[in-house]
Amino acid sequence: MANCRSTVVALCLIFVASVQPAQAAADNSDPIVVKDPHFGEVLFYFYQNDYFPAIVRLLAAQEQSQLSQHTEQAELLLGGMYLSYGHHLEAADIFERLLADKVAPEIRDRTWFFLAKIWKQRGYLDKSQQALANLSDALPENLRREAQMLQAQIYIDSAQYDRAIAMLRDWEGKTEWASYAKFNLGVALARNGQLDAASEILDELGGIDPFNDELTSLRDRANLALGYSLLQDGKPLPAKRVLQRVRLEGPFSNKALLGVGWADAEVENFSRALVPWMELRSRDLLDSAVQESMLAIPYALAKLDSVSQAADHYVDAIEAFYEESNRIDRTIGFIESGEIFNQFLVDDPLDSTGWYWRLEDLPQGPEARYLYHLLATDEFQEGLKNYRDLNYLSKNLQDWRQNVDVFANMLETRIEAYAERLPRVEDALSRADVDGMVDRKLELDSLLNEIERSNDWLALASESEIEMWGEISGLENTPALIADIPEAAEVRDKISLLKGVLQWQLEADFNDRLWRLRRSVRQTGEALVDTQRLRRQIDDTMRSEPLRFENLSDRVYGLEPRIDGMQLRVAGAMAEQREFLQSIAVGELRAQKQRLDIYTVQARFALAAIYDLAATEAEVSP
Repeated sequence: MANCRSTVVALCLIFVASVQPAQAAADNSDPIVVKDPHFGEVLFYFYQNDYFPAIVRLLAAQEQSQLSQHTEQAELLLGGMYLSYGHHLEAADIFERLLADKVAPEIRDRTWFFLAKIWKQRGYLDKSQQALANLSDALPENLRREAQMLQAQIYIDSAQYDRAIAMLRDWEGKTEWASYAKFNLGVALARNGQLDAASEILDELGGIDPFNDELTSLRDRANLALGYSLLQDGKPLPAKRVLQRVRLEGPFSNKALLGVGWADAEVENFSRALVPWMELRSRDLLDSAVQESMLAIPYALAKLDSVSQAADHYVDAIEAFYEESNRIDRTIGFIESGEIFNQFLVDDPLDSTGWYWRLEDLPQGPEARYLYHLLATDEFQEGLKNYRDLNYLSKNLQDWRQNVDVFANMLETRIEAYAERLPRVEDALSRADVDGMVDRKLELDSLLNEIERSNDWLALASESEIEMWGEISGLENTPALIADIPEAAEVRDKISLLKGVLQWQLEADFNDRLWRLRRSVRQTGEALVDTQRLRRQIDDTMRSEPLRFENLSDRVYGLEPRIDGMQLRVAGAMAEQREFLQSIAVGELRAQKQRLDIYTVQARFALAAIYDLAATEAEVSP
């Protein structure tokens, strides 16, 4: 499954880079410019491998038309994240629609290549073949070799052996891909009936000096396949030589040890055959090679005339098979109860979903030993991931359901607060005579115009200046100053001087005071305009807010039945997925039980034959 994860990562990174195809083609590491904040939020979750919240936010932003600057890029990213949940058909629809002519050739080829890998892993050979057919010469050389290998595997899986042989036989280069090509060529030749040519290639591959674990495993597989092919062809000694090249601690060691023992048995070297079979006897009984060795050991002992020991080993084998069969029955009952799948979800932090989830600990109990074999199969592991993702969705829906209740409470609080404040606002608005203030402003404009036209400098005097002007004018009308005496004339001159100075000062400041007043009036007018605009906004809000509350209420309370419906659908899907996993697990265990039953019958017949032989010999002997 590491291949699945790396494939999705590669696809998603290509899609993120596709907004700048020229840079992506040159493997440029320049940062991506995010123009829509909502797309940046999606990328925030994407780069943390939190695909579910990223998908939810991306779909929500698309529905609200909030990704106008990243439309195609968001679609491609959505397709990549769909793949993380195994929704390859939905993702393919997006890719086929958007990757036709709108991106750089290298990005398009990389995308088709990775899609071909995913479809091959999912078993869609036709779609994988179609994706490979879309490749051009822009695909990098390292990916081209892998694409050729993928094509050859499709030919083999679809029984087109001649085409696979023609492709693999002309493989160029000495990389590790060449070793895989040799192995697949041997498989294709063997399935095509060309056993001698297949044996030659597998023998060559079985003698390579590997430089990594993958090639070491490939060498073991080649030796195992060749060894059993030689055994079936009646060549035990060459088969033994080949099988002995398999590692004793590798995943293929059990079958190799079993084959080595049968190779010795074929040449009637039964004492030598007991060596690998006795080693197998101490290993996990769930392995079919170990089970077969428990029958092979007493068979070899009987051939060595150790009849008593053979009988004991047959009895041990029958007891071991019986106990193992009972454990399988108990495990089947435990699986059919459904409890085992709940244990997979206990204390699960749900910090990742899709292909990125890895089971850290198996459920405790005697049934755990069978889970290793089940989890080794892609079918069960993918099914378990889907079950876990459905549980993740169910918990998310529960959280959303609770959030809807919170939103409903918030909405009710807002409605109550609005209803409480509305009368106070209406009372304040009724007391605010905005139209009267506008009329007053217009009157001031007219008054200032008249003052400017008549140059009425006294109209702009301050209160103290007007008071001073009135005092001076009052002094002028004093009766004593009318007298024709030098003292009165002197006072009249002083009064005229004071009046002239004050008038001169008022006339000098007239323009400045007029400008300041006009500025203040203009600012007042602007403030009144803003006030009128705000008043209209308040009026519009008062008319629209009830409608807005109504729409929000419809949305909030409309979510409840939708979430309830989705919860029912998820619950139904979980039940179906649980039944699917149960069918896989129970089918696998019943197949193991059936094999044990067959071995048990064989052991009982062999033991009965030994007892019959012993009884016959006892009757014949005097």
